[in-house]
Amino acid sequence: QVQLVESGGGLVQAGGSLRLSCAANGRIFSTMGWFRQAPGKEREFVAVIYGSYGITSYGDSVKGRFTISRDNAKNTVYLQMNSLRPEDTAVYYCHAGGTARDVTTGRGDYWGQGTQVTVSS
Repeated sequence: QVQLVESGGGLVQAGGSLRLSCAANGRIFSTMGWFRQAPGKEREFVAVIYGSYGITSYGDSVKGRFTISRDNAKNTVYLQMNSLRPEDTAVYYCHAGGTARDVTTGRGDYWGQGTQVTVSS
């Protein structure tokens, strides 16, 4: 059974930091990433990491503040979120698939259950 297990969400004050984790169980994915969805808004691409050398890409709204990384030995991807703002409040979803294009566009094979990130002002 393939499962993406997320952790690390919570409540933080504006300017603070959180680190999200997503462990992929059951198989190895070539590409993993993160999306988020705020109430009343469409799901938004946040970050992706892919390829043998861990190439990364970010959505414009988080560039310079968020960093995606991976630990291949643990088959786990992380999202380090710094300088958090109230506008970052959303449910964050781990996403995995075989290609960067699939994951970046939300067409990967698997989604995590989502973890709530709330940034207070």
